[in-house]
Amino acid sequence: MASQITNYQCPSCTGPLHYGDKSGMLECDYCGSRFTVQEIEALYREKDEAAAAASAAAQAQQQAEPEADTPENWAKDAGIRVYNCPSCGAELICDETTAATSCPYCNNPSIVPGQLSDMLKPDYVIPFKLNKDDAIKALKDYYRGKKLLPKAFSDKNHIEEIKGVYVPFWLFDGEVDADMSFQGTRVHTVTTGNEVITTTDYYRIHRSGVVDFDKLPADASSKMPDAHMDAIEPYDYSELKPFSNAYLPGFMADKYDVEPESCYDRVDERATNTAVEMMTGTVSGFSSCTPENRRIGVRRGKTSYALLPVWLLATNYNGKNYLFAMNGQTGKLIGDLPVSSGRALAWFAGIALPLMALLTALLY
Repeated sequence: MASQITNYQCPSCTGPLHYGDKSGMLECDYCGSRFTVQEIEALYREKDEAAAAASAAAQAQQQAEPEADTPENWAKDAGIRVYNCPSCGAELICDETTAATSCPYCNNPSIVPGQLSDMLKPDYVIPFKLNKDDAIKALKDYYRGKKLLPKAFSDKNHIEEIKGVYVPFWLFDGEVDADMSFQGTRVHTVTTGNEVITTTDYYRIHRSGVVDFDKLPADASSKMPDAHMDAIEPYDYSELKPFSNAYLPGFMADKYDVEPESCYDRVDERATNTAVEMMTGTVSGFSSCTPENRRIGVRRGKTSYALLPVWLLATNYNGKNYLFAMNGQTGKLIGDLPVSSGRALAWFAGIALPLMALLTALLY
C-alpha cells in the first residue's frame, strides 16, 4: 500500500509552492503569492507531523503483513518506496534515500514523509541561489576555450537531464597539531674576473602549531562522485540556515547513506594537507625549502549534517554519458569532457613541427 506524501500548497489558491532560488521565498506559480519559510513552517507543522505518523503506521503495517510476492515486498527488497501524490493521486516510486521529489504527471513538488526525521534530519541547509537557466549558461561557458573539445559536442549537444539536488554532506570540526622541519638553502653568486663563485648556505627550519578546521565538508551520498563534489567547493557558510522542509519543494533531496566514520580518512587527509600547506607557506626568503620530518595529529570535534545545493547536468555523446556538477550557490562547475582525436593531433603537430624546425636549424 502506498503511503501519503506531503507538499506545500499556497494558502491563497491551494496551488503547489516551490522554493524560489532568487527570492528566497516559497512561491506559487498560479497566483504569484510569496511566503517566507517561517510562515509556511507555522502553517504546515501539524501536516508534517501527521505525514511522519502516517509513514510510521504504514511501515508498521508492512512489517506485520506476511511475506508474499507483492509489489510492496518487491519494493522493500529492492530498496525503493511507493508514495501517493497528494495533488493528482499518482503512485510515485523513488529510491529509499530520496527525501524530496516531484510528480512526473503533474510536476507537483513533494516531501517524502519520515525520510528526514529523527537522526536523519539535517542540522543545516544552504538554499539554492542559482536556477536551471544559470546552470545551462554555466555549462555553455564551460565549453568555451576548450580547444580539444569536439565541435559537434558543443554545437549539437543537448542536455538530456538537469536537476537541482540537495546533496547530503557531513561537516567536520576539529584541529590539526603540526610539527615540521625543513631544510632551507640560500644561494649567493659572485663574479670575480673570469670566475663565478657560488656559495650555498644550509639552514634547519622548524615550524609547529595548531590549525583549526571548521565545517570541513565530505559528501555523504554514495551516488555522488566524490571528485565532483570536492571540485565545486567552497560553499559560503555564512548562508547556512537551520534546516526546514520548506526549502525543499521544487528540488530533489537525498538523505545520507554514508556514515560519518566512513569519511574519516578523506577528512583527515584534507585537514593534514591543509595544515602542511599552511606551515610550508610561512617559510620564505630561501632559495629552496625541502620538508624533512613532520609529526601530524588530527583531533576531530563536532560533526554536523547539512544539505548543500548542487545542479547535476547529464549529457550523452557518441554513446558515452558525461556528468557535470555545479555549485547551486556559487556557480562553480566541473565535469569531464570528450577529446577530439583530430584536434589533438593537429594541436600536437602545430607544436612539434616548429620545434623540429628549430632543432634542425640549431644542429645543422
